[in-house]
Amino acid sequence: MCTLFHFVTLLEVGSLKLATYGSVLLAFTLLRACSGLVSLGLSLLELLPVLFAGLILMTINIGADLIECPPLGLENLKIDDFQLHASTMQRYGLGAHRGRLNIQAGLYEDDLYDGGWCAGRNDPLQWFEVDARRLTKFTGVITQGRSSVWSSDWVTLYRVLLSNDSHTWVALKNGTRELLFIGNKEKEIPVQNTFPRPVVARYIRINPRSWYSGGSICMRTEILGCPMPDPNNYYHRRNEITTTDNLDFKHHSYKEMRQLMKVVNEMCPNITRIYNIGKSYSGQKLYAFEISDNPGEHELGEPEFRYTAGSHGNEVLGRELLLLLMQFMCQEYLSRNPRIRRLVHETRIHLLPSINPDGYNKAAEAGSELSGWSLGRWSQDGLDIHHNFPDLNAILWEAESRKWVPRRFPNHHIPIPEWYQSKNATVAMETRALLGWMEKIPFVLGSNLQGGELVVTFPYDRTRPHRTMREATPTPDDHVFRWLAFSYASTHRLMTDAARRVCHTDDFAKEDGTINGASWHTAAGSMNDFSYLHTNCFELSMYVGCDKFPHESELPEEWENNRESLLVFMEQVHRGIKGVVRDMQGRGIANAIISVEGINHDIRTAAEGDYWRLLNPGEYRVTVRAEGFPTTSKMCKVGYDMGATRCDFTVTRSNLSRIKEIMKKYNKQPVTLRQLPRRPRHRPLGT
Repeated sequence: MCTLFHFVTLLEVGSLKLATYGSVLLAFTLLRACSGLVSLGLSLLELLPVLFAGLILMTINIGADLIECPPLGLENLKIDDFQLHASTMQRYGLGAHRGRLNIQAGLYEDDLYDGGWCAGRNDPLQWFEVDARRLTKFTGVITQGRSSVWSSDWVTLYRVLLSNDSHTWVALKNGTRELLFIGNKEKEIPVQNTFPRPVVARYIRINPRSWYSGGSICMRTEILGCPMPDPNNYYHRRNEITTTDNLDFKHHSYKEMRQLMKVVNEMCPNITRIYNIGKSYSGQKLYAFEISDNPGEHELGEPEFRYTAGSHGNEVLGRELLLLLMQFMCQEYLSRNPRIRRLVHETRIHLLPSINPDGYNKAAEAGSELSGWSLGRWSQDGLDIHHNFPDLNAILWEAESRKWVPRRFPNHHIPIPEWYQSKNATVAMETRALLGWMEKIPFVLGSNLQGGELVVTFPYDRTRPHRTMREATPTPDDHVFRWLAFSYASTHRLMTDAARRVCHTDDFAKEDGTINGASWHTAAGSMNDFSYLHTNCFELSMYVGCDKFPHESELPEEWENNRESLLVFMEQVHRGIKGVVRDMQGRGIANAIISVEGINHDIRTAAEGDYWRLLNPGEYRVTVRAEGFPTTSKMCKVGYDMGATRCDFTVTRSNLSRIKEIMKKYNKQPVTLRQLPRRPRHRPLGT
């Protein structure tokens, strides 16, 4: 005899999807035809709860094998706010829309952006609900406590209920016993509970049964689930995208990362090179990947560009984006893509995907959903690599306050303090490796990819007033930095979308997806500020996604979000002026100072006399100063078209420097430097 279980099984494996009351009409007709339910005298309205409850109860027994499903999308914002509901809330800032895994509260909590969902009452009748908007095979739940500096709140025990209509709910059971899941022991470490068997439903509720005695019912959560096939495409997300790029979309371990680099290098041996810049605390090599038409060589007049990622080991999206970028550029170069070939031929590109492989290993061991917000962030010896550089801002600003700049103290290439270079200084091995790399190669433009937000930040990252937490602190090149930041943000799929939900507490979309670093939060010794003040390189931070460690299934979409931005930003290295400073014999002059009138920040020429100065369109008076040469100036015009304006200088040695050179050649000193004996003066007799 046909039973309700057989019918539900047919729904699970075949074609019918019981998702609305309309489809139940067909279900009821089928049930009348194959069971004795009519003889019970039940009407359709009386059968509806039975059908919905039966579907949920019976699907617990479907699929004996454990199925691994990805996150539904609370953390990465695929689940919209209107899909989240709760029984009660303490206030709006602690409403259901804040109950997302890893969501962060601001330092000063307010009514809009707090760190989780908190029930308005502490009793066992409270619940947090997610509407998947389509039949979904649920496999598990991940929970955290409330993100808060000031309070401690988390759920210690809960049960799970499911429904297809949000009215009739059935608790998850194992046989005849209602399941109770053990929740959190503190507020930050995520705890995952996997269901004994997958359960098919549209709605899922978490019902807290006990909570930390010193706090309230508060939680952040993620739901694991696989959407069921939807032949009518009714529930297809409007913003859902797919990629056509044939790339290796997965999370790569250290060994797999090294192997992937080798594979790409073998595919494109003429334009790629693998090298390492040093080692991590645990001895793992820091591998860099070069893309250039002449790998391993600095070509005169060709700018050097870098992307780095993974200074915070748990922010792994940047790491994978750079691995995808190297694959993409190799494939497109071989396919003769003119844009990629132009980039490769005119730029020397360096990709360093994992600055902190030790931290990555910690985060990866826990997994993408269970590593939390900070596990693996720091180096093995507990240092934040991105903020481990010497604080040159304070040195420069002190010199400015004493009126030493620029006559007695430079406004650029500020030397590293002696204390920082000592063996006892608290400097990570990874930071020292980066320092050597940055001083060896004359980088012009760079970016470090980070995670946990959708914004581009630019220097300065530290406020001038010592105790001020947030204050705009622009560099002399503020207009250039703003353009560079906007070039990435405006071409990203989400950063400048004013309609998108904020990741945590700040709505950066209102600011075109960019912000001065010190305006966001002050930080001394950042890689960005150091790069600007100690080298010629303009460095920015790209926060490429709300989710620091997205699930592997999200990588194709994240690649599509960032691909165009990654390419456009690289192209900005060809904006401004470039040239070579030579003497009359055609020899390049190293360390010549390039000054632009009106901008109190200079740069210096590289070893062969070539230089690159990033500038926005306009006309500039450019001055060259070099030891032993007279000061030389000329007007240089920067247009709107891509491509740096050529602005070369040929300088003549001063007379004094030529005399010194000649005398040195013949091992003699100029007359003015000799100690000549003084002759006694004789006065004539009789006077």
